[in-house]
Amino acid sequence: MRIFKNPIFITCCLIFWINQALEFWSLDSFPFLYSYLDDLLAMPVILGLTLQIFQWIHPKKDNFRFTMTQVTVGFLYVSVAFEWFLPAYSETYTRDYWDIFCYLVGTVVFYLGINPKKNSN
Repeated sequence: MRIFKNPIFITCCLIFWINQALEFWSLDSFPFLYSYLDDLLAMPVILGLTLQIFQWIHPKKDNFRFTMTQVTVGFLYVSVAFEWFLPAYSETYTRDYWDIFCYLVGTVVFYLGINPKKNSN
């Protein structure tokens, strides 16, 4: 349960849930935050949950970590899906290149702060 105990992961999840609750209750006094906060927190939450599942099932357990390539593929997948594919086929989604920047910042936060460091073994 290493990821679920990581303070950066916990903070990202709490901020995400609080932001979702405020949006649900239509307390939209912070439109800039509502536009970009979810995108900023998406990658630490998505990659953190995915890494935790991998740690449960992989033989390395808590020593399993994502490589830079795996994290980059995750970033590219989310960016293409939400900023190119979905806006092209649904009016619900809007293409916004600042979202991609937020995904990138969130990916860096995940890689440096949540993804466990390599063991020297």
